[in-house]
Amino acid sequence: MIHQSVPPDDALGDLSRADPVLARLIEAHPGFDPRAWLNDPPPMDAFGVLVFQVVGQQLSVRATRRILDRLAALFGGALPTPAQLLAVDPSDLAAVGLSRRKVATMRDVAQRFADGRLREQELRSLSDREVEERLTAVPGIGPWTVHGFLIIAFDRKDVVLPGDLALRNAIQHVYEMDRLPSEAEVIELAERWRPWRSVAVAYLFQAGLEAGSGLRSALAGRQADGTSA
Repeated sequence: MIHQSVPPDDALGDLSRADPVLARLIEAHPGFDPRAWLNDPPPMDAFGVLVFQVVGQQLSVRATRRILDRLAALFGGALPTPAQLLAVDPSDLAAVGLSRRKVATMRDVAQRFADGRLREQELRSLSDREVEERLTAVPGIGPWTVHGFLIIAFDRKDVVLPGDLALRNAIQHVYEMDRLPSEAEVIELAERWRPWRSVAVAYLFQAGLEAGSGLRSALAGRQADGTSA
């Protein structure tokens, strides 16, 4: 299950020394918990996080939460296990607001967990790149979905989401850029944040929220991974 955590002092110190803009953000947010928002949705294991990420492709935070709540209601108030999802008629999944493509992606993921092709403990043992290779083999799952999964499910500390529109908006605002940074520019900027890129991203999402561009619009403004709502 997901656990909340405050960033380690090493991360905050390293980021503050590497980037004066982040240093100001960190100083302005004492005690900030990047994972506190996970108190809001239903509890999620690795499969649940993938369901969450697929639901959220191309959607706002509000729309994602609305569909997630409907999906949980279909399963008695909790997100489904792989077996439970496979046992439900696909039309019932579509009725909560999911596209046929998202339903197909979720069922594919569920089948892979059910038959052992995907296993949480094995995924945890893999590198970020290996997890990405394994999960993007599923049609409808692209880098944005996997990067969010790594941060949320496994609390990986060195992940960046260069295609995330909300992150790019936050960077433009915080770094006072005159235009939206490209994905390549986000990757280049994030090099200075290693090995704590996930932590830096969380602070930037928070800054975006406070500026009105939307935090999980952060995981919602949002790289599509090729899947419609």
